[in-house]
Amino acid sequence: MRISLNWLKKYVKIPEAITNEELIRLIGARLVEVEGVIDETHKYYKIYVARVESCEKIPETHLTLCQIDVGGNELVQVVCGAPNVRQGMLAAWIAPGAIVPASVHEDAPFVIGKRKMRGYESNGMLAGADELDFGDDHSGIVEINPEIAQPGDLLADVFELRDLILEIENKSLTHRPDCFGIIGFAREVSGILGQDFQSGLSRDASSCLSLQGSSLTCSPLVAKALGRPDLKICIEEPKICSRYSAVVVEKHGELEKKYLTWEDTVISKSGMKPISPIVDVTNYLMLLTGQPLHAFDYDKFVTEGGGDAPEIRVRLAREGEKLVLLDEREVELTPNDIVICSKNVPVALAGAMGGLTTEISDDTKNVIIESATFSLYNLRKTQMAHGIFTEAITRFTKWQPPYQTMAVAKECAKILGNGMRVVGVVDEYPEPEGKIVVKITTDIINDLLGTSYAPELIVKTLENVGFCINRDGNMLRVEVPEWRTDIHIEEDIIEEVGRLLGYDNIEPVLPLHATANHNQMWTLKKRIRKMMVKFGANEVLTYSFVSGKLLEKAGQDSDNSYKIMNSISPELQYVRQSIVPSLLDKTYLNEKLPVEKFAIFEINKAYRKNDGLNDEKVPIEKTLLGCVIAERKNKDTAYYKAKKYVAKVLDELGVEVEYKPVGKDDSALVRPYEPKRAAEIVVGDKILGVVGELRNSVKAAFKLAPYVAGFELELELLQEFACVRKRQIAPDAVKSEDLTVTTSDNYGVLASRINKVITQYGAEAKIVPKSVYQPNNSESKNISVHLEFTKYVDGVMAELEKL
Repeated sequence: MRISLNWLKKYVKIPEAITNEELIRLIGARLVEVEGVIDETHKYYKIYVARVESCEKIPETHLTLCQIDVGGNELVQVVCGAPNVRQGMLAAWIAPGAIVPASVHEDAPFVIGKRKMRGYESNGMLAGADELDFGDDHSGIVEINPEIAQPGDLLADVFELRDLILEIENKSLTHRPDCFGIIGFAREVSGILGQDFQSGLSRDASSCLSLQGSSLTCSPLVAKALGRPDLKICIEEPKICSRYSAVVVEKHGELEKKYLTWEDTVISKSGMKPISPIVDVTNYLMLLTGQPLHAFDYDKFVTEGGGDAPEIRVRLAREGEKLVLLDEREVELTPNDIVICSKNVPVALAGAMGGLTTEISDDTKNVIIESATFSLYNLRKTQMAHGIFTEAITRFTKWQPPYQTMAVAKECAKILGNGMRVVGVVDEYPEPEGKIVVKITTDIINDLLGTSYAPELIVKTLENVGFCINRDGNMLRVEVPEWRTDIHIEEDIIEEVGRLLGYDNIEPVLPLHATANHNQMWTLKKRIRKMMVKFGANEVLTYSFVSGKLLEKAGQDSDNSYKIMNSISPELQYVRQSIVPSLLDKTYLNEKLPVEKFAIFEINKAYRKNDGLNDEKVPIEKTLLGCVIAERKNKDTAYYKAKKYVAKVLDELGVEVEYKPVGKDDSALVRPYEPKRAAEIVVGDKILGVVGELRNSVKAAFKLAPYVAGFELELELLQEFACVRKRQIAPDAVKSEDLTVTTSDNYGVLASRINKVITQYGAEAKIVPKSVYQPNNSESKNISVHLEFTKYVDGVMAELEKL
């Protein structure tokens, strides 16, 4: 996404003390990642507004010899090939020596000069929209409204083109659909600067304020009086479309786009292209508000559905349905696609792209302006299935809220103004969303952030970005604005305060609470890793998500695996039940290299449906150690090699086990193993895991050599029986300390000095040397020792640290 700094400044008053660089830094620190900045401050250098004073056709060519007024004392001669050039018009003149804007960022920018064309000298050129980088239109030169400019004006001044364009990382705004419009983005910047968003707004901002209270209405009787039946909307499933608003307008005057507009320039700066008067307004409002719009040709829409009564139906696509999109590409629809239908005939792929059959054209007389919200889950699947990455679907997949659909549709009709008139307004909102209210105290906010912000500052900070606060002392009743779909709980409010006021402004303070409890599982995993590496095994890390094919090859039942609803790949549809199948996949790759013999292991989580759910109603997870041992040419029994690894690990941990034949247990751990060449690892009545050789069918499925075996241990059970061997110090020691002294003495002299201090204090300790470090060209050195006190006296360490 691209944000024009000039456009942003129309809604935010930037203090003089804050430079563009500082503003961009604040945006990056407190709102969103700024990937880059496109500098367009000199892009339109030496491009002027010019009046065409005379036009004379050059015989036997399509060229015109023009004399233009560029604000100087003399006219300038230019040869122009555009069919729309005429006497009296204002155009954009690129003077000799200037770079054509569309080529500024190319490896070899095109510099305009003086040249002869058909024997006539041409000084520079009169530019079209494509050459000025305002779209792809090459049908003629741009025309400028004489009410806003005069000959000699710099084009950059007339249209505010000296600009910086911020390239925003979309993923860092995934949870903030409101910031995909310049209004929402400006609101956040205002909050960061400590300003009330509604103060000091420019003329252009007045339109955005009208969105909340737009009074544009139209009675159905008006539509009937104009001979047009009522428009009906039917949403088959509210979960796929929470709100659908539409405004019907008809042409009653010329809607031809005559002049280059400021809106054209901001659409281009945002990475889009001007297309036509109606479509440009919908795109402009999308960039302004974040709410995508779509325009249908009303008459074509009715014809597609049949009859004369228009009906919009929103539903899921059906198997076998196809649709030709605006880009003339035919797509085969999937049951996940949401379609807009005329009655029951699909005419648009909802949220993604309109259909060709209802396209707006020069002959369009009546228009349906669509403004709706669609399920982000369906649209993400649509996006990937059909490869559609439009600006509209990018916003919809961030979960655009339904609060402003009708207001933006009405605003679109209002901007179209004199060329169109409203004949119908319809709004279908089956399940309106209620207000979210969060109660929190300022003490809780300050305690978690580690700050001492005054309640007044906290309230003002939240109100600046649209929150409604009802304060009673330190208790805040926070009403969340409709556009903030990411705010639900106390922590969300705390994060808002910290972010807007700047995490970098919070003074770091060491925590006063006690250190966390020792993580026994982390220690156990660390010890096992060291053991396995010492025994010659290599650790690997594989995906927790696996394919159904992998489960099948390992002999595991996919019904016992949790299936992922929105998998990132067809090959990663399930959450794995155990570790060994993933390791077998890697065993095959290593044997292909070929590697003669090796052992690989992994410590990770696994989930099985038959283990059930925990108290929080989420799947129970188990931490497993999985290992596979393989050799290409060994013909001995692989079981004993795998058992040797298990025995070493368990011996190091001080766990005594029994090896029992595999019973009738058909668990995920047992399934890959050959029952007659496998054993359960048992402590008391608990099964820690299994060790054994793989079934022939499993080896064949993975294309493995005959000599392969493995084992798997459940670490939660192993932890219960593991003997944690701590570092032993002297039995009668009461305290141990480390001491580092910078000195020119050798160790013997320093030890004598240390012992003297200990004796003077009446303490007793054993001195153990640890290390000596002496920098180059230095006479002093750092000597570190370990002190094991058998008798400790307060104050002795403080005195020793003075040495």
